[in-house]
Order: sequence, then structure tokens, then C-alpha cells
Amino acid sequence: MASPSPRRRASGFTFIELMITLAIMGTLAMVAVPMTQVALQRAKEHQLRDALIELREAIDAYKRAADAGRIKLAIGDSGFPKKLDDLVRGVPDERSPRKQNIYFLRRLPRDPFASNNATSADSDGAAAGWALRSYNSPPDNPSEGDDVFDVASRSPKVGLNGVPLRLW
Repeated sequence: MASPSPRRRASGFTFIELMITLAIMGTLAMVAVPMTQVALQRAKEHQLRDALIELREAIDAYKRAADAGRIKLAIGDSGFPKKLDDLVRGVPDERSPRKQNIYFLRRLPRDPFASNNATSADSDGAAAGWALRSYNSPPDNPSEGDDVFDVASRSPKVGLNGVPLRLW
């Protein structure tokens, strides 16, 4: 019968095995963090694109309703909403016998890149996050005015496509 060896191998990992494992884990983390940041940026850009489409469609629907005579306009009005909140609060339908309101949005979407993303439910916080362009302002120098012709992000960031978010 063979006698047991006086030296038994201790179970566990050696220091070198632990260091190699930590090096591999660190390399994987260094690769994963930038990929996560790009994924988050892409998701925010998708939210911005959806919000811009929703707002612009509502502004266009308001203009079509005004052109069709469903919204009362003063002489010289462009037919675009006076402010973004009009899209949510609604305006009286001039063709309705009871003057029921016409609504164009259920809620104002927020700019996901806006720094003032308050969690309040009021639409004023959402409206303040957008840069507005009046119908009378030129496209190369958009500015606010008597109505809302277009909206844009106020963010100074540049999108993943290389275009500044304020130009989307």
C-alpha cells in the first residue's frame, strides 16, 4: 500500500490565476462602458426624434384646422398655435355647435436632452425645454415670436450622426 504523500496540493487559485482573471474582467469592463454610453445616447436620440415628429405633426394638424376654419383667427394670424400648450389644452372648434375643444396632443413630450427635465406633470416644464421658431423668423436664424411654427432641441450636444441636435 502506498503511503499518503506528505505534501498535499492545497485547493484554490494561485495569485497569477487571480491576476489574469482580473485583467480579463478589466478589459471587458473597458469595452462595455463605452458601448453602454453609445446605447444610452442612441436611445435618447430616438426619444428626441419621436418627440420632434409628434410635436411637428400636432403643429401641422393645428394649422390644417385653422386653414379649414375650425379655429378662430384674428386678422394677420398665421394659423399656427400661439404656444405649445395650446396643442394640449385645446382650442374651441368654431364649427361645433357647442364649441367643443379640439385637442392635438394628450401631453407635451419632453426633450430628453433638456437640462430642466422636471418630473412635474405640468406641460409648462415640457414646453420650456424646447427651442421655438416663429413663422416670421428666417430658417438660418430661428427665433421665437407670436406663434410656434417649429420646435427644436436646446441641447448643444452633437448627435451620433454628427449633426447638432438643435438642427434636427
